[in-house]
Amino acid sequence: MYRKMSENLNHANPLATERIGSLIFRFAVPSIIAMLVTGLYNIVDQIFIGHYVGELGNAATNIAFPLSSLCTACSLLFGIGGAAAFNLSMGARDTSRAVKAAANAVSCGLIAGIIIALFSSLYLDPLLVFCGSTKGILPYARDYTRIIVLGFPFVILAISGGHLIRGDGKPGVAMICNLTGAVINTGLDALFIIVFGWGMKGAAAATVIGQVAAALIALYHIAHFKTVKLSLKDFIPDGKTVLRISELGMSQGFNQIAMMIVQIVSNNSFRHYGALSVYGDEIPIAVVGIATKLAMLYFSICIGLTHAMQPVVSFNYGARDYIRARKAFSCTRNAGTVVSFITFLLFQFFPVQIISIFGKGSPLYVDFAVRYIRIFLFCTFINNIQPLTSTFFSAIGKPKTGLFLSLTRQILFLLPMIIILPAIIGINGLLYAGMAADFMAFVVSVIIAFNEFIKKKWHQEFAISL
Repeated sequence: MYRKMSENLNHANPLATERIGSLIFRFAVPSIIAMLVTGLYNIVDQIFIGHYVGELGNAATNIAFPLSSLCTACSLLFGIGGAAAFNLSMGARDTSRAVKAAANAVSCGLIAGIIIALFSSLYLDPLLVFCGSTKGILPYARDYTRIIVLGFPFVILAISGGHLIRGDGKPGVAMICNLTGAVINTGLDALFIIVFGWGMKGAAAATVIGQVAAALIALYHIAHFKTVKLSLKDFIPDGKTVLRISELGMSQGFNQIAMMIVQIVSNNSFRHYGALSVYGDEIPIAVVGIATKLAMLYFSICIGLTHAMQPVVSFNYGARDYIRARKAFSCTRNAGTVVSFITFLLFQFFPVQIISIFGKGSPLYVDFAVRYIRIFLFCTFINNIQPLTSTFFSAIGKPKTGLFLSLTRQILFLLPMIIILPAIIGINGLLYAGMAADFMAFVVSVIIAFNEFIKKKWHQEFAISL
């Protein structure tokens, strides 16, 4: 009887009625494009910098990257958390609670961006050195980061706003927000770096201007939600609402924090062990920066798929249609596996061609880049499972499990190994640490997902109580 009532109440909502495969596809395409565009902000800068500034310029963007990761963490914390809270409430027919979740996510993201920007500006040089900068890289990193921090509030609004707009059932609009910013960034990169010769400052300025444009578009559409109407009073932070948003978004937010911590430790480790090797202390940092952003493009597709899954799972779980929620998980898993295997083949067979996109380098630079891509990123073919399961558990209102899964690769496995392995086998230990951490995170994710689906019998419609 409950299911019939739920179907009658939600019959007009495609999240409850549309075929899962086509629903995931429809949400995934703009979501993936939006994520790819976000990744391309850094990739485009890296390409122009690599060709017109050089290896030290590429290394400088890697030094600044942990600060950008902190902004991404806040974006996902409030964006995914706010969207999950919004969709869970809408699925349960609690409109007032949904409105507060969406509005509070926006205001909290803006506040977080302003705080991070102010702190980064006040303590810029110490932060860059802490993130692994050498004396040779520091001037480039300073020029780039001093401008990049000005865009932190806008990048958080753009990314988190995209998740909220997608949760409102407008994935195409979320895609347009990010695509507009990327197009502006690419055009201005060419103008500022090639024509004006502004170097690192030009790359940073182009990025910030693109982020501002994307944020303004996102804010306009948030103010014009199609399912609910937001008022100014809804944006005033409410303790209970903020806590719920944080709980639901913490797995993705903490995953980015974990990535930031690993990036900092990794930069310092590569600086130290690189200096003890034939590569020196700057080549490894430059290579890691490029390879990290390459991996980001791959993860952009996988995470875009999981973001498309999130509203489908949250809504149907909130409506107690557990069969549809599980089908959404399975469909997303299958698509992510195909993408992962194709990416694995590209990394293994075409590393030289890939690295050449970012400019020419010395023979040692190319040699280290090929080894890093082939070894550190070896387990790419299974890397979609960990973010998928983490997002899934957050989407069904189990943030503690989602948080644990989000921390497995970065904190529980990778961080200890990038400290221990190079102490035993030198810089090679840093390369094999990534491969081992990816595999162990995959195993843990499979075990926990198996326990959820099989032991709790998701195929029996009312086996799980909310």
